[in-house]
Amino acid sequence: MYRRLIKPILFAMNIERAHSVVLWLLRVIGKIPGGRWLLRRNYCIEHPSLEREVFGLKFRNPIGIAAGFDRNAEVFREMCDLGFGFVEVGTITPLPQPGLPRPRIFRLPKDHAIINRTGLSNKGLNRVVAQLRHRHDRLIIGANIGKNALTHPGQVPADYLRLFRSLYQYVDYFTINVCCDNCMEVDVSQDTSHLMKILTPLFDFRRGQNQYRPILIKISPDLSDERIDEITDLMQATPLDGIVAVNGTFTHTGLKTSEEALEEIGNGRLSGAPLTRRAIEVVKRIHDRSQGNYPIIGVGGLMTPDDVKNMLAAGASLVQLYTGYIYEGPGLVKRVCESLIEEEKHTPSTRHTSGVSE
Repeated sequence: MYRRLIKPILFAMNIERAHSVVLWLLRVIGKIPGGRWLLRRNYCIEHPSLEREVFGLKFRNPIGIAAGFDRNAEVFREMCDLGFGFVEVGTITPLPQPGLPRPRIFRLPKDHAIINRTGLSNKGLNRVVAQLRHRHDRLIIGANIGKNALTHPGQVPADYLRLFRSLYQYVDYFTINVCCDNCMEVDVSQDTSHLMKILTPLFDFRRGQNQYRPILIKISPDLSDERIDEITDLMQATPLDGIVAVNGTFTHTGLKTSEEALEEIGNGRLSGAPLTRRAIEVVKRIHDRSQGNYPIIGVGGLMTPDDVKNMLAAGASLVQLYTGYIYEGPGLVKRVCESLIEEEKHTPSTRHTSGVSE
């Protein structure tokens, strides 16, 4: 139904408008009596082989929706009803920001990809807190947090700390996004000394809390292998709990989309099928260097069940979908889960757990 009817309608719209329509429909379904039950009936799969325990949290399955889809925590319940094992909301900034001028998100159908340069448009911290304050469902929610575009460089750690403190009681884990649109200088924003200025106040605050919230850091695929190694070493030397790998790439080479079309679109982060190989490569590198002792959330170019299985085989404890979900629709999560269950039937039983670094 999605491919024959819904997808053609959505793809006839500007992608940002289509996304707004999808969010609106999910909110409506969530308010209709029995609406969420209907979603669960059609899309959710429960099976013991899908369950994972990662950084002290129990996930009903390892498939999450990446940050960027539910920026303002408006449909996280409905996304779980669509079969996701967890939802990462955001990227959230302290103050609301409109982002960059439109159009700013573009489909590349020939490449099964998307280019975006939203500038982290979102409604800000207070709106997200209001949305999460009354959550009663047993859902796993992560918060992807970033700085405001106009924040003075010296105040960047304060942006992250404000978000961390305000959201601490409402979410289950944090992703520190230092490769977002507001941190355009990749080599600078992900320099280890810069990272420690952001992370140290978060570690200090967490030590004084009764509840433990895992802290992960999200990295760019455009980093050199040497810089990825440095960040992996940083994870092992600090109280970081894991890495989310990877964000979109600014590399636009080797695409099927014409050069003329790419020039018209302009710069932006590329996600989707062209990113698959690099994302899996980065996850494997982190896994090997850390000897498999730290959780990794693998994201980037996961378009099919086989892509997900390859990412998990590379060392990811959990995965996230985004562009693949847009192209393949809500049935993708169900197909991935069915594929993982089938694979489990033909492999020796293993215990799916990943601990928390102290």
